[in-house]
Amino acid sequence: MPLIRPFAGLRPAAGRAAEVIAPPYDVLSSDEARARAAGKPWSFLHISKPEIDLPVGINPYAPEVYAKAAENLGLMLRSGTLVRDPAPCYYAYRLIMGAHTQTGLVAAASVADYDTNRIRKHEHTQTDKENDRVRQIEALNAQTGPVMIGYPGAQGVDDLLARCSAGAPDADAAAADGVRHSLWVVRDAGIQAQLTRAFDAMPAIYIADGHHRSAAASRVAAARRAANPRHTGDENYNYFLVVIFPHHQMQILDYNRVVADLNGMDATAFLARVRENFSVETSATPAKPARPGEFGLYVAGRWYRLAIHRRLIPVDDPVARHDATLLSDHLLGPILGIKDLRRDKRIDYVGGIRGLAELEKRVNSGEMSAAIALHPTSMEDLMAVAEAGKVMPTKSTWFEPKLADGLVSHVLD
Repeated sequence: MPLIRPFAGLRPAAGRAAEVIAPPYDVLSSDEARARAAGKPWSFLHISKPEIDLPVGINPYAPEVYAKAAENLGLMLRSGTLVRDPAPCYYAYRLIMGAHTQTGLVAAASVADYDTNRIRKHEHTQTDKENDRVRQIEALNAQTGPVMIGYPGAQGVDDLLARCSAGAPDADAAAADGVRHSLWVVRDAGIQAQLTRAFDAMPAIYIADGHHRSAAASRVAAARRAANPRHTGDENYNYFLVVIFPHHQMQILDYNRVVADLNGMDATAFLARVRENFSVETSATPAKPARPGEFGLYVAGRWYRLAIHRRLIPVDDPVARHDATLLSDHLLGPILGIKDLRRDKRIDYVGGIRGLAELEKRVNSGEMSAAIALHPTSMEDLMAVAEAGKVMPTKSTWFEPKLADGLVSHVLD
């Protein structure tokens, strides 16, 4: 069983991609999705967020929500909005956001290699979110949300992808956020074989975004395997939908923190405590960290540049030396008393796509008392954590640009 293989993708009919593609299901609330899909009957949000077509306030995990997704998918198929390629293909997929460009491969990846950790993980998953994706896959008999994966530097693969994406794309659309999504269908059997061999030679590839979708695909495969007395391993359910990019092209933005209070201290006392573990310098401009171990702090209307004391940075543990861990271990926990980063209501997280101005806004409004900017995680850091079999710190990676739902889906027949 190869690491990846081509598949007969389900995708928008020629010229229809702009009507169909939508943000990933998990970046919009139900209300945001309802507003985004208004007046757009063919938006993939009607499949990925089908509660928008049911009464406001419905539980998004209710059985009728998944049934609505299947109904909407059927409608898109019958109308010809979505069509399926007649033979297995790979797909080159390019994302352009401003000056940033990345080109990857849409493929079906082996669930068995996910289960044995050749497709490396770096996050724990939550059962309720896994259950949601399992129900969605079963209702649609398809995986519609691609998993974003990185592959370690391989110039030969980069060159192949450049060749596959050299001509006019088969689909080309700009999303509402300005990101351009372009797709080339790779039908040539020789190039397909080269891509399959090249990826199969890799010892590992790395999940960047989509751990719940991956885990759900594994659960669906296990259930179908157990229920199929004629199981061969070649069935589509043994594979899941991925887009694999060169790790050096992938872009991780900062994932910043805002805190509601200073744990009973005023700003002067708080800064005095911070100086126990960090050097602190006043900054006349917003303090965007320039390197790992450096942080920007906004409190009481002023920016400060922090640098953690080097003696506090472990050298042999990729999780313990990560900036998010250092911040938690030496500021959020001991100084502010924030120890449960997932459940403590005193802390919130702001993706770097919103910029440092958003941090100032949250504090200046009085909603929050302080904001802390982090240096972006690198793909090398993520891969090191995955190689060590460990888990990244909470809210430490914010990938941009995001993949589009609806550009290519993987049917499980």
